[in-house]
Amino acid sequence: MKKYILSFSLLFATVLQVFAEEGMLIPSLIAAFESDMKAKGMKLSAKDIYDVNNSSLKDAIMHFGGGCTAELVSGKGLLLTNHHCGYSQVQSHSSLEKDYLKNGFWAKNFAEELPNAGLTASRMVRIDDVTASVMFGVKSTDNSLVRDAAIRKNVEQLIKDATTGTHYEAEIKPFNYGNDYYIIVKEVFKDVRLVGTPPNSIGKFGGDTDNWVWPRHTGDFSVFRIYAGVDNKPAAFSDKNVPYTPIHFLPISFQNRKPGDFTMVYGFPGETEQHVVSGYLKFIIEKQRPAQIKMREKSLSVIDAAMRASDEVRIKYSAKQASIANAYKKWIGQIDGLKRLDAVSIKVSRENEYNTMASTKPEWSKMYGQAIELMNKLNDEGNQWEFKYNMAIEYLYVGPELYKLARGLKDLIKNHDRLVEKGELNTTIDKLIKGADGFFKNYDSKVDQQIFELLTEEYLKQTQPANSSGEMYKYNVGDLSKVIYSKSILTNKERYVAFLKGFKKKSIAKLKKDTGYKLYDVFATDFTDNTLSKYQAFDDQMTALLKNYVAGKYEMFPNAKHWSDANSTLRITYGQLEGSSPADGMMYTEHTTLDGIIAKYNTGNPDFELLPRMLEMHKNKDYGDYAQNGELWVCFTGSNHTTGGNSGSPVIDAKGNLMGLNFDRTWESTMSDYMFDPNRCRNVVVDIRYVMWVMDKYAGAKHLVDEMVLVKE
Repeated sequence: MKKYILSFSLLFATVLQVFAEEGMLIPSLIAAFESDMKAKGMKLSAKDIYDVNNSSLKDAIMHFGGGCTAELVSGKGLLLTNHHCGYSQVQSHSSLEKDYLKNGFWAKNFAEELPNAGLTASRMVRIDDVTASVMFGVKSTDNSLVRDAAIRKNVEQLIKDATTGTHYEAEIKPFNYGNDYYIIVKEVFKDVRLVGTPPNSIGKFGGDTDNWVWPRHTGDFSVFRIYAGVDNKPAAFSDKNVPYTPIHFLPISFQNRKPGDFTMVYGFPGETEQHVVSGYLKFIIEKQRPAQIKMREKSLSVIDAAMRASDEVRIKYSAKQASIANAYKKWIGQIDGLKRLDAVSIKVSRENEYNTMASTKPEWSKMYGQAIELMNKLNDEGNQWEFKYNMAIEYLYVGPELYKLARGLKDLIKNHDRLVEKGELNTTIDKLIKGADGFFKNYDSKVDQQIFELLTEEYLKQTQPANSSGEMYKYNVGDLSKVIYSKSILTNKERYVAFLKGFKKKSIAKLKKDTGYKLYDVFATDFTDNTLSKYQAFDDQMTALLKNYVAGKYEMFPNAKHWSDANSTLRITYGQLEGSSPADGMMYTEHTTLDGIIAKYNTGNPDFELLPRMLEMHKNKDYGDYAQNGELWVCFTGSNHTTGGNSGSPVIDAKGNLMGLNFDRTWESTMSDYMFDPNRCRNVVVDIRYVMWVMDKYAGAKHLVDEMVLVKE
């Protein structure tokens, strides 16, 4: 039996070792991978990468806006991230008179750099395993409320201990579905200003045609700067603030690249789900993703046409369109990749291996023998609630925009008496009125009406149970649309603001008669009363089962390469600069050049439009020190495991220098949120030399390049 267990352990480990570059590693644990990283060419030590007592690479990595990554590249707080990460800020500063989206923007000095209300950049001070402290005194009990209360009390005390007497903030997050807990202590900067952005013809070159597709030629970068108080600590926006002096910033790698070069991505990946069972993965592929894709396809059909027809609409909807389209196309590639890999069958095979190992010891059989069976059973019984939950998100939160205003008003009337009691009613109303300026600045009622009609019909079709007689299924969408978009306070700024300015308690009754609000209230109430609680119960039960399942992986396969799913915390992934062969007869080279931009432009596809300056620059071949063997590299691919949130992450070379900015995955790679395939999965990077060339040669912003430290040897 011992001999059998040993051989089976080696088999399982070998299966995982095939996925050589898989994994998103917690920086504080990176020492365990140092030897493997050095074998792949790294010249750094683990302490160079992560050190809480001395300057290290981690101090140059910033969580940008809570959803992307950015990196410090100068001693004056200069920050690089993706063009699409800073896109909403660029859009907010744009107008028909100052069309920064079309023409780009470059501040010539500190005074011209543009503030961005609400935008933050956070540096991680330290990341510590606090599992024992979180679970201290927590008794085993079937009462989840008692257990959660004890954990919550410990968490609150740990956060208090970590932040008292400092200007830091902290949070504690569960890893491995609650098997582990880590505290993340961070320094949050609140004054982040826009310094520069290339025009869309560079920053969004390729548009939806190229999104998630290789070969790629997108200059996906934008430039910001962190400002701090005179004490170099975070401060709210003020004219008295000064550029932040960082603990560490990344030098710029001007060295020639070649296939096989070591690459490390350091950033904040959003979410992966590597442990889901075969039944759930089948549900994602066959039902949930296709329905989400159809909802977004309908929205995009309206928005894209309106943006092509009007520059005003193009500016209003550019950021919204990009957000909707990004997930839409990603999901299409994700389904395709999972099907091509036959991922469900691979899951079933791994589940069989897990069950076989569990059967080799009585205690394992007792603890883990039913884990997979219970998860698949729960999925069959409860995934309907996950489906309805996600359809409601697509409709109520991603779909018609009038619902955004409706949510604010629903909160107002729900909390009316409490707001009156605290004397906060007028303040709350003033905030809603002020928010109307930003909302209607980027709103077109005709566009929203078309989206409303298409998505309402699709939502009812996707969520309506057989023989349903519920109120929400009785509406005639066409009739509702006419009334809502001609009379509702939610679809016209003057009506909306007038309602708020005249708001009294009796206004609540008037609001409840508004057709737009009434419809939202029906849908939202159905969502909260009938779907949300059931989805949360399903999710909680699945999380508990996954916790046990993952614990079994760690215990039964101790020699396998384990890593915690991404959860928007700082992670490291390493690999190599390399191309791929994602399908039979297909070979992707590892880099693209400026010549490819011109070739795409010559196709006439509007997603490949260029401003005249780019054509002029290419004709003159003035690449300066930014070229390699006479070519100007634009993008390259690497075998790093990335996901959403890694956008803007630095791609770092063997010596700790910045090679480029991660901004995408190939279409075949989007499946890596569920399953990583080393032959297909590649991250896409804009070469830092192209970024510098655009700043210096194209835009004339050499003063920014001069701030940076360039490493040529």
